[in-house]
Amino acid sequence: MPFIHANGIQIEYEIAGSGAPLLLIAGLGYDRWMWHKMVPGLAQQFRVITYDNRGVGGTDKPAGPYTAEMLADDAAALLTALDIDRAAVMGHSMGGFVAQAFALKYPQRLTRLILSATNFGGPRHVPITPEALAVLMDVSGDPLQRLRRGIVISTAPGFAAAHPEIIDEWLAYRAAHPIDPAGYQAQLAIGMGLLAEAAAFERRLPQVQAPTLILFGAADKVVPPANADLLAAQIPHSRVEILANAGHFFPLETPAAANAAITAFLH
Repeated sequence: MPFIHANGIQIEYEIAGSGAPLLLIAGLGYDRWMWHKMVPGLAQQFRVITYDNRGVGGTDKPAGPYTAEMLADDAAALLTALDIDRAAVMGHSMGGFVAQAFALKYPQRLTRLILSATNFGGPRHVPITPEALAVLMDVSGDPLQRLRRGIVISTAPGFAAAHPEIIDEWLAYRAAHPIDPAGYQAQLAIGMGLLAEAAAFERRLPQVQAPTLILFGAADKVVPPANADLLAAQIPHSRVEILANAGHFFPLETPAAANAAITAFLH
């Protein structure tokens, strides 16, 4: 895969398709693999840029902690290095923090914004459900057992049982691409750094003028979909779409439905 030097680091990236550029920013601990089920469909109509955030995958992993603005600077520098002046930007979960930071710092480089399964931080966002928190904090068993439990709680009810082949692919991916502990901790600091009210995006989001799609899975227990309306109340030109039968990882659960919503919005 190609690398490019941007914002002082080597970033591994891929480009698929042609047309208007669409930059996809992955969530905590995930590289661009998390988009692999969506990219083929999106690439039929857009120039889709996926990349590994600093701290994961093939991109450099400098010492943390990281901030949302730091990773937004990475995204902007990547676009500059690729000679892309403006793009639609989609960020999922932690990537949604980065996308919000990008929208606020680089409004002139943003055509449209998609905030996916994320929140604005601070004391008024709707937190992870107690059920999901209990599962994700349970460190019993080996790493793949913990990952399997995490996948089950993070996807829609019944998804894991109905799609064992996807779960097996997921586990195999993670076994072949284990999380770098230091990089994960550095990325984890992004969300932690937004918990204080003064640091949250909430009061700054009215500055966002780009048309915005707020996209959630109806069964998301990690970032509950009640956050969608909270985001929409702050972002002037926004609309909400909730994907049925989808949880936090809808890019892997319901990629066709996600692509349909994104394509309709970008057109």
